[in-house]
Amino acid sequence: MPAPAPPPPFTADDYRARMARAAGSAAEAGLAGVLIAPGPDLTYLTGYRPTADTERLTMLVVAAGQDPVLVVPTLEAPDAARAPGAPALTLRDWTDGKDPYAVTAPLLDPAGRFGVSDNAWAMHLLGLQQALPGTSYVALTEALPMLRAVKDARELSRLAAAGAAADAAYGDILKVRFAGRRETDVAADLAALLLEHGHSQVDFTVVGSGPNGADPHHEADDRVIVHGDMVVLDFGGLKYGYGSDTTRTVHVGEPGAEERRVHDLVREAQQAGFEAVRPGAACQDVDRAARAVISGAGYGEYFIHRTGHGIGVTTHEPPYMIEGEERPLVPGMCFSVEPGVYLPGRFGVRIEDIVTVTEDGGRRLNNTPHEMAIVE
Repeated sequence: MPAPAPPPPFTADDYRARMARAAGSAAEAGLAGVLIAPGPDLTYLTGYRPTADTERLTMLVVAAGQDPVLVVPTLEAPDAARAPGAPALTLRDWTDGKDPYAVTAPLLDPAGRFGVSDNAWAMHLLGLQQALPGTSYVALTEALPMLRAVKDARELSRLAAAGAAADAAYGDILKVRFAGRRETDVAADLAALLLEHGHSQVDFTVVGSGPNGADPHHEADDRVIVHGDMVVLDFGGLKYGYGSDTTRTVHVGEPGAEERRVHDLVREAQQAGFEAVRPGAACQDVDRAARAVISGAGYGEYFIHRTGHGIGVTTHEPPYMIEGEERPLVPGMCFSVEPGVYLPGRFGVRIEDIVTVTEDGGRRLNNTPHEMAIVE
């Protein structure tokens, strides 16, 4: 069966609409505009991904009542001009040896307060402050945390495709041998499978075997996986420019009674978190639902992270499913539901799906079985 055709690319009009929404949201938040450095916000708003992380200033200026402007180094201007959103903005370049802040400052309200993308370089923010001492700045995560949170139908289709590809990679990894191989060997298999199933980029392949599984973000190392190990598999990347992220926990050979009990507990908690997803519920309600199951069974101290994070053009973004986040869920939000239990020195269990909010509940974008898989 031939692979599905890739989705059509986003157009200049799509990016123009996104920048207009960003300008409007900034104005509603009392900001003079937003300043976007290279990273996921710039990709989302313009489709431009600079070829390298550089100390040279690249900054998108978006404000209500004026056309968006992308300030770029002259040597990178040709690449910026080929970005899919370039027709929707003005390019302003600067050459080495010149002051990039002198180019950027006239674009800003000299007494304005601006939202700044979280990954902007401190040196660039300080340079703008020196050029315009009357300006002030706030992180976009604080000022406009929902800038990218609500996905449209085309974004959701890309996220669904990425999730399906990750599911296919999981189905295939269950066929490989685990016992007697290093964690790094299995991680390499996972990375290859993600690429085989259409990912353009692999962001992470966590393989935590035995006691290493009790570290939620363990990086695969040279530990040899042995019969009797629980193994946490957490992996994802980008397909069609949007992220995948899923976790399943498998066992090498037949598990013991406590391993089964903890796995069943996490599976129940993950289901409770998913069932809490509905429009109008608070983000923290998802965390509370999953955490209550684990705490009620006496393992609360071993659930040591939030229940979920948003996902889109990057694999971690707002909103976050954590106590204290009272923001309501709305249709189109996408995030992980991933409770876990981590027993130091012994093993860990995590089960994770990406979920999107629908008009009447939630829909999983990962659909592989939650039951513990037995591997060789």
